[in-house]
This record gives sequence, C-alpha cells and structure tokens, in this order.
Amino acid sequence: MQKKALGRGLESLMPTLGLNKTTVDEVVVTIPLNKIRPNKFQPRNKFNAEKLQELADSIEKHGLIQPILVVASIIPGEYEIIAGERRYRASKLAGKKDIKAIVKQSADDKQRFDLALIENIQREDLDPIEEAQAFKRLIEEFGHTHEQISEAVGKERSVISNTLRLLSLPEDIQILITEGKITSGHGRMLAGIEDASKIRAIAHQILNEKLSVRAVEKIASDLNPEKKSGKQKKQEVELAHLKEEIQRKLGTKANIIGTSKKGKIEVYYYSLDDLERIVKELKI
Repeated sequence: MQKKALGRGLESLMPTLGLNKTTVDEVVVTIPLNKIRPNKFQPRNKFNAEKLQELADSIEKHGLIQPILVVASIIPGEYEIIAGERRYRASKLAGKKDIKAIVKQSADDKQRFDLALIENIQREDLDPIEEAQAFKRLIEEFGHTHEQISEAVGKERSVISNTLRLLSLPEDIQILITEGKITSGHGRMLAGIEDASKIRAIAHQILNEKLSVRAVEKIASDLNPEKKSGKQKKQEVELAHLKEEIQRKLGTKANIIGTSKKGKIEVYYYSLDDLERIVKELKI
C-alpha cells in the first residue's frame, strides 16, 4: 500500500530530511521580490503558463496564502528560494513588489534540492520525466538510496525504481511522456524493450491506435519470449536486495556488478569526509 506522506504538508517531512522544524518557523518576513533568486536545484524544468497565470490572478485577488521558504544568499540582503518558486513567479506576474517568506537559518545543497523536490511532488507539479530526473540526481549527486527517497517523498520503493526506468527510454519517447501524449505506464512497458526502433514503432501505435497499457505490456512480452527462469529471477531479486542493504548500511550509492557466482561491488563517495565516514562504517 502506498505511504500517505503526500498531503501532510512540507513541514511534516522535515524530520525525514534532518531539518529542524522550529528554526524553519522562527522567522517570517516580507521580502522585496527583486531581492530573491530562484532555486538553482529546482527539479522542475518548465512552468505551465496558463496555470501560472491562474495562480497570479488568485494572488492578486486573495493575496498569498502560504509563504515561500528561503535561505539567506551569500550576497548580503538577498535570499535564495528553497521551496515556492511557482508562488514567487506568480507574484511577479501579478505585479507584486514583495512576498511573505519563511527564512530558514541554513540549508545545504542536499536539503534545498530535497525540499524543492518534495514540494513539487506534493503539488503534483512534476511530469514523470522530471520526477525521474530528480530521483536520479538525489541518488548520483547526494548519495540517496531508493529507500531513503521512498521515505522522503511518501512513495513505495518500487515506484521510485519504476520511475527511474523511464530514463532508459530514447529521448524522443521521453518527450512524448513529458508532453502527456503517452503515459508513464506506457513508458514503463516500453522500457522493458531493448531495441530503440521497436520502442518507437510501438509508441507510434500507442498514438495512432490509443493502445492501453495492458495492450503494450502484451506486445512487449511477445517481443521477449525467452522468459527468464524462476531461478534467474530469484537471483536478480536477491542481488537487488543486497545492493539496497549495502546502500542503506553505508548511506551512499552502491552497485553490484556481476552474477550470483562472481562480480564486484562499487561504493560511491562525494567528498573526503564522506570517504572517511564510509571507511569507518566498513571498519577498515
């Protein structure tokens, strides 16, 4: 069953990210819009102009209901958005000169990206490809495991893994998903096909024949008749679980390359301090 973290509000997820809620709430101020800069870790690549205008009209009529979340910039007197860039953009569009903001005393790059990602997911503002790219960044740049992302965003670990699979699709197919011409469910079925030309041919069928996800699943299954044996599947699942366990224990990205008979383990670190921490965990 899917965890019900979405809809609880951004503050309720702060403990998961190691943030202090009291410090987030301690300072609420009104800041000139020209003193605020967008979040460089914003996982969203585009903002729907029509919806942005709707929000701007609402802000103009009713005011801003929820303050944005910012942190002080390295430039004195300026701030950087952690969460709420859409509200910031809409306020500018509405002709506002300033905006109410909660000022967080400090936040590192990982926390800024985490919070921006979670807010967008809570508001369902990311398309499936943007969401997959955000998950990928959390893993590769910040060392998150699938399980940690699952806990933070309130989605099952299998959902995280299946979403990431979309990034294996050819770029033109990813664009179709971004544009909403085919669904992420279709995309997950297509991701199981290795031949890019076949993927494109089936995508063309989806568009022209309005194929259901189930129909695409059957086509994909027919293209891969050489089903893996139960033993092979079990071994793959066991290796996947071991990889997750290594990542959880070491708190960083890891890979197992090989089979149940032989292979190698790769462990990632992102700074000298991070490497020293991992070495201590390994008790070397």
